[in-house]
Amino acid sequence: MKITIASLSREIITEADSYLYLENLRWQGEPRCPKCGTTEVHYIAPTNGVSRKTAGGSQSERRVWKCVPCRKQFSVLTGTMMHATKIPVRTWVMVIFEMCSSKNGVAAREIERKYGLCPRTAWHMLHRIREAMSHDDSTLFSGDVVSDEVYIGGVPGNRHADKDDVKGTYGRTDMTPVVTLIDEDTHEARSTVLSWVDSASLGTVIRDNVDMATTTLHTDALRAYIPIGREMAGHYSVDHRAGIYGTDKTNGTNLCENYFAQLKRGLKGTHIHVDPKHLHRYLGEFDYRFSTFEMTDIERMEDFGTRMSGRLSYEKLSA
Repeated sequence: MKITIASLSREIITEADSYLYLENLRWQGEPRCPKCGTTEVHYIAPTNGVSRKTAGGSQSERRVWKCVPCRKQFSVLTGTMMHATKIPVRTWVMVIFEMCSSKNGVAAREIERKYGLCPRTAWHMLHRIREAMSHDDSTLFSGDVVSDEVYIGGVPGNRHADKDDVKGTYGRTDMTPVVTLIDEDTHEARSTVLSWVDSASLGTVIRDNVDMATTTLHTDALRAYIPIGREMAGHYSVDHRAGIYGTDKTNGTNLCENYFAQLKRGLKGTHIHVDPKHLHRYLGEFDYRFSTFEMTDIERMEDFGTRMSGRLSYEKLSA
């Protein structure tokens, strides 16, 4: 059955439904202690499975478990991006689904209007989800990997003359450079914000993300790739200025160009303006959706359920 916002809202009507849905999403039916990782736990409250009265006299649908070995009480929200949240859990589930299913992303102002949140809360909420979506660098790429760069931001040359204090020439711009690596076999994308594009910065990103001995690099004709290409199993490039976008040995940077097209549509059409200091989280969001393009919306949401650990505090976000 295809899951949509409408069908999900019919399935999750109350907060109690939302807790049950999240438990299945995060634990796949097997509750696990977030502190020690054991499944040796037992259910405590609410005893009727729906709601309970708190010490303050209010009703709560929060389902509480207790770990047998470490004797700690926890819920499905403990240790996740939703830890100690005051936003209804049902709202969290609906917004997570929207983030997982919207190709161009969702603006904080849109979430504010649709779910009755204040602007700051909606903004913080979406950044916590983006943080959880960010790629895991624990495994290295191998095989054929495509690399290319893109500049994010307004073009200085388009500003009014009295506001253009930065020269808009190639290589000298206040636009933010981003390099993206894509595995040709899995289509997993990893994007990194750079302060400057040169052989040293590109080399650092590539060494951090690929197995140098088993990876063939595919790039355009940017000379900054030449030094790092010599260290790898192979390096093929195409010269766009000569009208060459692919050869019998390489498909060039077409995969990255596809990714950049989607990224630019989302940033320009949905978010309009992205501060460079938060850009890495937006990249993590678009990386995740691009890397899971073969999944259905609900499959992507189920996969996201395994990524919810950790919480981005508002103090850190707004520092």
